Amino acid sequence: MNIPEKSVTTVDALLAATKDRNVRHIAVDGHLANAPSIGLLPGQTLRGAGESSSITFAAATDGVQLSSDNRIHNLRLNASAEKRAIFNDTAVASLGRIELRSVTTTGRVQILARDKVRAGHVDVDRLDIIAADARAEIERPHGYGVYVLHGAFTLWNMQPDDTVAISADLVGLSAGRDGAPVRGSGIFVSGGGDKGGRLIVRRLETEAVYSDGGIAPGTPDQITGGVFTVYGAHVDSVRNRGPVTTYGVNDMVLDNWGVVDRWTAEEKITSYGPSGIGFVNFGIVHELKVNKLIETFGKGARGFNVYTGTVNLAEFDRVVTHADGAVGIQISQPIGRLVVHRGIETFGGTGESLVKGVVVNLSAIALSIKPNGSAREIEIAGGIKTNGAGVAPIEQHGAIESLRITGGFQTIGGGFDKI
Repeated sequence: MNIPEKSVTTVDALLAATKDRNVRHIAVDGHLANAPSIGLLPGQTLRGAGESSSITFAAATDGVQLSSDNRIHNLRLNASAEKRAIFNDTAVASLGRIELRSVTTTGRVQILARDKVRAGHVDVDRLDIIAADARAEIERPHGYGVYVLHGAFTLWNMQPDDTVAISADLVGLSAGRDGAPVRGSGIFVSGGGDKGGRLIVRRLETEAVYSDGGIAPGTPDQITGGVFTVYGAHVDSVRNRGPVTTYGVNDMVLDNWGVVDRWTAEEKITSYGPSGIGFVNFGIVHELKVNKLIETFGKGARGFNVYTGTVNLAEFDRVVTHADGAVGIQISQPIGRLVVHRGIETFGGTGESLVKGVVVNLSAIALSIKPNGSAREIEIAGGIKTNGAGVAPIEQHGAIESLRITGGFQTIGGGFDKI
């Protein structure tokens, strides 16, 4: 006989309920400590009975394993930072419908479509990952000369078959705290490659995200992203409702290798580490709008880059970089329209920066159009300013059909008499 809901107040009762096929719904009442890893049967749900309900798992132990058609809501799950607070069984044929709602974790959330998993849908509504460390994961997407580290939240369709599609609707995701970032990437969504399994996301909406990849200086073939849409991901709408901040080496703030219809950042985008980029594009973004400041502080940390693919519309409030080699905006492929409302300013000179897995020397030029780059229209209000000695405000090797700049060009650093 099915039991509508089983309330549990001890770890033993929790374990028994997760193994009882007659129990469809499990309610955690209070705080359960030192729990082993648990698995939910197909169709089971797990919820907190009260506002402070939580499960703390034993040290060095993963948390809740999902199977299919599982739901977790109104619950805090505490695992070691490097462990998975939530993960899934890849021996089932389908995820069914997975739902995470009003969940707080320490430890990673990782959902993978691999092995037997070839279908399913994931719904997330308010997931707060306080602390996580994904650096130990060794299977990583690879492209453009670099490997991408997993995220505090990772949703990855790893199937090589492009007929396999996983769908998702992801809202209210947050990771880390200001000054206490998650390690690795922040929010990571990926398909199986440009020709592999697809991840179809209706919405990807984030609150505040703080991440530090912990990549060793001098490592050119690893990167992370605060919010990263990797290859094979097709997203209708990305919206960063909170600030996104990265702290480490090669930590991109926003990075796209996939296809995104609309990407909107509503709060500040900040990079503190070397070779971190405010927004970098290797895929296709139809419409990009960053409504607050993009600011980078690390050596070689550019503001906005288009390396591969294209952006049809890129609209920014303001872009500021502070270090050597930190180009303001660099266009290396054809784009449509570029708009900046309050100018571009750089403070550095010439220095090293990571480009497609290779460290090269760049000058902190405010606007750089590379030989393969071009733009249909560029409109910049608020001027273009460089502060480094001998650093030009603009570099143009590719074609610009229409260029309008108001506010003038300023080269505060001077030094052109010696060039």
